[in-house]
Amino acid sequence: MFIHKVLFEIKSKEVPFYHRDCRMWANYARKAPGFIAYYTLKRRGYKKQFASVYMWKGRVMHDRFMHKFHDWLVAKSKARVKVLGYYNFDVLSHTKEEE
Repeated sequence: MFIHKVLFEIKSKEVPFYHRDCRMWANYARKAPGFIAYYTLKRRGYKKQFASVYMWKGRVMHDRFMHKFHDWLVAKSKARVKVLGYYNFDVLSHTKEEE
């Protein structure tokens, strides 16, 4: 599993636009092969910081999606945000809750 996270700083008045943008990005990602999940997070202990987290079956699938849609989705996004960093993770182990 591959996880991609983008950390943003966002002014309070831009947060509603950011939430709409997140839904737009997630809707496109949801249709892509290998997509698992998307989360919008607010960073605890830091004002104005939010993160978008995408989970994929593998990095190649993420990279294909980003190559195809990144610039186009950035152009469609309404929120003015400051990117603080991009973070990529490979999952080494995890536990799954019993359903």
